[in-house]
Amino acid sequence: MAGTGRVALVTGAGSGIGAGVAAALLRDGWRVVLAGRRAEALRATAGGSDAALVVPADVTSPESVDALFAAAADRFGRLDLLVNNAGVFGAPAPVEDFPLAEWETVLATNLTGAFLCARAAFRVMRDQDPRGGRIINNGSLSAHTPRPRSVAYTASKHAMTGLTKALSLEGRAHGIACGQIDIGNAATDMTGGFGTGTLQADGSVRAEPVMDVRNAVDGVLYMANLPPEANVQFMSVLATAMPSFVGRG
Repeated sequence: MAGTGRVALVTGAGSGIGAGVAAALLRDGWRVVLAGRRAEALRATAGGSDAALVVPADVTSPESVDALFAAAADRFGRLDLLVNNAGVFGAPAPVEDFPLAEWETVLATNLTGAFLCARAAFRVMRDQDPRGGRIINNGSLSAHTPRPRSVAYTASKHAMTGLTKALSLEGRAHGIACGQIDIGNAATDMTGGFGTGTLQADGSVRAEPVMDVRNAVDGVLYMANLPPEANVQFMSVLATAMPSFVGRG
C-alpha cells in the first residue's frame, strides 16, 4: 500500500471529513493519530485498528495540543502528515449582531487551533530523521467566497489561506510541504440543512446540491501520497451545481 509505515495525525477525526480522511488513511496503510473532543466518536472512526491511536484533544488549548503531539511521538516516533481539519461554523448572525464570544470561539478553533497544531508538527518534522513531512489544511470555499451571516467562519478560512502560504514558505528549509483543500458542500453534519434550504446572497432560501464526502477524502489522499518533491498548493473540490461560487448566485 502507498502509505505503509508512515504516520499521520488528523484533527476533528470524530465525524465528517476528518473521520473520512482518518479511516481512508488507515485503509491505505498509514498509522494514524485520531484527535478530537469526543473519545467515543474517535474510537468509532478507528474501528479497532492496531494502527490507530485515539487521543481526545482540544486544539484551542496549547497544553492539550502539546500533550497530543507528545502522545503521537511516544507511540509512533515520528510524524509524516498533519491534516488540520478541526473546525466549527458557529451560529449564523448578521455582522451587526454577531456576538464577540462566538467570533472568538470560531477563530480559536479554526485558526488558532490550526496554528498550534502546525507549530507542533513543524517542531517534530524539523527534528526527526529522515526529516520533513506534509501539512494539509482544510480550508473551505469560504476561503474565497462568503456565505451570508458567516463573518467569523469566512474570516477564519480566509486567514487559513494566509497560514497555508506562510507554512509553505517557512517549511521549505525543513522539507515540510503545506497545501490546502477547499471543499464545497460535502455531505456532513455541518451541511445537513443544505438539502432543504439555506440562505443565499440574494436573500432567498434555496436547497443546494451536495456531494459525497468520499470525493473530498480522495482529494486529501492524493495530496498526502505525493512524493516529497511535489505539492498541491491549493485544491478545490465542490458539488458541481452548487450556487454562489462559480459565477453570480
